[in-house]
Amino acid sequence: MDYPPALFLDGVGGTVELRLFVDSAGQVVPDSVRLERSSGYPALDSAALAAAPRLRYTPGTRQGVPAAMTFVQPIHFRHPASGDSSP
Repeated sequence: MDYPPALFLDGVGGTVELRLFVDSAGQVVPDSVRLERSSGYPALDSAALAAAPRLRYTPGTRQGVPAAMTFVQPIHFRHPASGDSSP
């Protein structure tokens, strides 16, 4: 995830929630990515959306067979100087 440089320099962090559709091979379907909940900072939201297609997952299963699934993934931007270690 590329932390937006200006926000990093200002010590700004936040959490973005993305709704993703992952196919049965664990690949994010790029056109499926949606902003579920904003961090309150458009640059963090944009960085999370841009990085989402590079995410990889172990596919979910249904009755033991790999299956495509939709879920919400939080993306945390934490500045090291903030002292906030919570997810």
